[in-house]
Amino acid sequence: MFNNKKIFILGMARSGYEVAKLLSSLNNEIVINDQKEDQDIEHLKELKDLNIKVHLGNHPDDLFDNTFDVLIKNPGIKDDHKYVVKAKEYKIPVINEVEIAYLLMPKEISLIGITGSNGKTTTTTLIYEMIKTQYNNIHLTGNIGFPLSAFVNNIKPNDIVVMEVSVQQLLNLEKFKTNVSVLLNLSESHLDHVGSYENYKNIKKKIFNNHTNKDVSILNLDDNEVLELTNDIKSNKLYFSKDKPVNCYMKNNNIYINEELLININDIKIKGNHNYGNIMAAVLVSKIYNISNDNINKVLKEFNGVEHRIEFVKEINGIKIYNDSKSTNIVATKTALKSFNNPTILLLGGLDRGQSFMELKDYLENVKVVVAYGENKQKIYDEMTLLNKKCIICNVLEEATNIAFNNSKNGDIILLSPGSASWDQFPNFEERGKNFKEYIGKLV
Repeated sequence: MFNNKKIFILGMARSGYEVAKLLSSLNNEIVINDQKEDQDIEHLKELKDLNIKVHLGNHPDDLFDNTFDVLIKNPGIKDDHKYVVKAKEYKIPVINEVEIAYLLMPKEISLIGITGSNGKTTTTTLIYEMIKTQYNNIHLTGNIGFPLSAFVNNIKPNDIVVMEVSVQQLLNLEKFKTNVSVLLNLSESHLDHVGSYENYKNIKKKIFNNHTNKDVSILNLDDNEVLELTNDIKSNKLYFSKDKPVNCYMKNNNIYINEELLININDIKIKGNHNYGNIMAAVLVSKIYNISNDNINKVLKEFNGVEHRIEFVKEINGIKIYNDSKSTNIVATKTALKSFNNPTILLLGGLDRGQSFMELKDYLENVKVVVAYGENKQKIYDEMTLLNKKCIICNVLEEATNIAFNNSKNGDIILLSPGSASWDQFPNFEERGKNFKEYIGKLV
């Protein structure tokens, strides 16, 4: 299938690097191309040692031609990129790293796919931690930072793969199929990448592609858009709800599974109303794999949450600082703002998602200053000004961090919740969050 082919990989990042290594082991001729010259030195050396051609810094017209058999597109690259357009003209297949990895994996695995506009990483991690209490043959992968292609050679028949799947990863999938799919919620997001909300929803629906009545879908009964989108899917449906008695639900601050009391929310370590849907989805998946209530409860009582998601960084002179770099859309920023009652200095900005920050209007009551940085800083400044909210504009995240600290005092919250993609200044939200924590570490 992918032996002795000429393959072009558009976009480096971690997924491009991993899929290049994987395909190199199958005697393929590989060219990898990225606009950014600043790449991991060790990765570049390893690719060179594998005789993989790497071209960085630009996209020359003559680098990609009709002699290639396949174009593999990094999830962050849009379909209107000139190489993608040329590939379609040449009738060269355009696929992504997830599809390649899926096609090269054993088919006898159990694959769990988690998607949604918000809560994916928390839910994915919870599912992994719960199932891991009773199974050793389990892998955590996907948009959570571990490309599927990095695991292909380690995955054996009957293994369980828990995978966070983003809308960009779903875009170019055809044969990819999960055994269990989770759709947490839907809200306008990534419109810069997919063009419209209708397109976004239809791409999200691909998580149910190729399902039969032997597969299972976990769905949010409280989200009407989810219900409408999944009305005609073929898999068995299980529902979770914060107020309706379905497969997993909440009542009087308790979570029930199949009408059996599971846990009181006061015993759950991670807090926040937004997390309860994530928890119930994870519980439903775990029950498919017969995880005991005791093991589920143990995880819920000990789980600290995920890095970069409303993550407490440190306290300096009574100022509490939180890293919510995982917020790549405005809905996630709304969720973060609802978590605090103290005066807040909010850091917003990055690569624009095509959303209006005016949507934050009803969530800014406790925000005393907005610090806008990055590619969309002027848009944020203009919209905050229309909302009569004090806004300071700057260029880069480190500058924004220093401004936020200089405008804060004892009792305040500093919150990085950008509501934007990271790609204008960082390769991913993890690097953005990591750098933010380093900047905080430099503050006196």
